Amino acid sequence: MRDLTRLELITEAVRAALEEVAGISPHLLDKLIDEDWGRRYGRPVRLGKNPTRPMTRILAAGNDAVRLLEHLYRHGTDRTSGPRIQALRQIVLQNYHRDAAGRLRWRTAEKEGGAGLPPSSRAVVSPYDTSARYARHGHITSWKGFSAHLTETCAPDGPNVITDVRLSRRGLLPAEHLVDNGYTSLVHLEQAAREHQVTVTGPLPANPTRQHRQGKGFARDDFHIDYEQQQVTCPQGQVSAGRHCPYPTSSPTAAPLIVARFTKSQCRPWPARTQCTSTADSARTVGFPPRKLRDLQLRVRTGQQTPEWKARYAVRPGVEGTINARTR
Repeated sequence: MRDLTRLELITEAVRAALEEVAGISPHLLDKLIDEDWGRRYGRPVRLGKNPTRPMTRILAAGNDAVRLLEHLYRHGTDRTSGPRIQALRQIVLQNYHRDAAGRLRWRTAEKEGGAGLPPSSRAVVSPYDTSARYARHGHITSWKGFSAHLTETCAPDGPNVITDVRLSRRGLLPAEHLVDNGYTSLVHLEQAAREHQVTVTGPLPANPTRQHRQGKGFARDDFHIDYEQQQVTCPQGQVSAGRHCPYPTSSPTAAPLIVARFTKSQCRPWPARTQCTSTADSARTVGFPPRKLRDLQLRVRTGQQTPEWKARYAVRPGVEGTINARTR
């Protein structure tokens, strides 16, 4: 299904580029377009549930796209800078590559010869708007396009006013910003306080470990972290093996993760190992953020359990009506 979605994108990108050239310099297509091109790109592409010869069509669309781009480069260099032509060029690069023999190949998720797929944050999903991206909310809702951000004042002594989301640029930064959990990464909280002197208030995601979710066994918070000695001690008194250091993450909003490892020989002798690891023969690894972010994490998680925090945050749900009206 992913391949068919990408095939639709390639085919529509070729059609969009042809339409653009036809509207600007139709004579450039005289020696390129024939009846076969008309059948393939004469109308918006809509593939059926089980299209015939999908891989043949994938390579044919790619070869057509490359042929069109090369033709325009040879015969109309000054007219190949239109937005849809540039979009086609980018879409081709993101979906095809050349093998060692120079043949056009379909990119796959496996990075064969350095030819993997781009991350969804960079992949173009429409030839008509190259800034649109694949987006997802939770585990069910996904779309191709944009996310709308709304900010609304919530002072008790005045009307609620929808403000611009570029608060810093317009000199409208609040002392406290109530947000949902889509904005409450540790990096966001620390950066807002350090760079803008704004307290970002919202539910911080809970501890993701299996033991914490199930409410039994030794969770991450049961381990003692010694940042000075760079070691972690488990509830049974075992000390992590070797040094640990921050690992960068692929997301700019995720905190760098420090990983401490315990060996199988450390974990195997203890009868309580099943409360710590998933299988009897495995060892435990514990991941946690650097000290500054870890202290912030503990402080926020403790604070959001208090009645004062809940009463202050109760103001925020009023914006849901605004978001609902905007969506409709």
